[in-house]
Amino acid sequence: MDRLHLIQVFVAVVDAQGFAGAARKLDISPPAVTRAVSELESHLGVRLLTRTTRVVRVTDAGARYVEDCRRILADLAEADEAVAGLHGSPRGRLTLTAPVLFGALHVAPIVTEYLQRYPEVVASCWFLDRVVNLVDEGVDIAVRIGELPDSSLQAIRVGQVRRVICAAPEYLARHGMPQDPDDLAAHTLIAASSVSSATEWKLGGERTAAISPRLITTSNDSAVAAAVAGFGITRLMSYQVDEAVRAGRLRLLLQAFEPAPLPVHLVHREGRHASQKARAFLDLAIERLRANAALNAG
Repeated sequence: MDRLHLIQVFVAVVDAQGFAGAARKLDISPPAVTRAVSELESHLGVRLLTRTTRVVRVTDAGARYVEDCRRILADLAEADEAVAGLHGSPRGRLTLTAPVLFGALHVAPIVTEYLQRYPEVVASCWFLDRVVNLVDEGVDIAVRIGELPDSSLQAIRVGQVRRVICAAPEYLARHGMPQDPDDLAAHTLIAASSVSSATEWKLGGERTAAISPRLITTSNDSAVAAAVAGFGITRLMSYQVDEAVRAGRLRLLLQAFEPAPLPVHLVHREGRHASQKARAFLDLAIERLRANAALNAG
């Protein structure tokens, strides 16, 4: 019995949530996957997976065991890298994900710096305004904005951002500056649906402003562009308008009514046994993002 092989198959089944997916990932036949898991369960004397015709679920014992198996495999990979002299030379493919505008503004520059440092790494950047499942979709590192649900993933806080209301000085000169959230009803509003609802803006202290936007867009950068052009008032994340605010093209409004800031985390799934390519990127990204004033607004 090749215990290492059995462990690798078991972890692949859990990650793929099924025998067929594990077989494709490992390039072996589905019956070979089934035999390997059965042999491992027989050796341990415990059921690791429950199987039905449609789904495979991990038992409580299996959930504990798979985490130990991942640590074992990570230790072996780390040992292989060390003996091969690869500790100082990350290599392979690194897959990252972040929200679209955050990725373009703050992740892409770090990725290019990282790739210049480590020429044997290839990076794949998924800049998407949806939550990517790291395990199911094979992603190494993600940027998450907002409170994190409990999970087995590792998270490193690198800053915080705010939901801010803003408009161009030209618009405010024509229509006046709102002093209270209720004043927004008399203004032209731009709603970025990826940041806020198109019917209300939730503010601090349980305050809510009902809105009736004239422009609703799924694209944050188009909301920024419309606001900078003087079309109306919008609500976005502080990092999305930071450059325009610093340049005086937008002004922040109703700051006393802002909700609590949202944390920004780098999330990964490898624990303290992160691969060299992931660890090197995390070290660089943590340093760069924590030093970024746009991501550490008070």
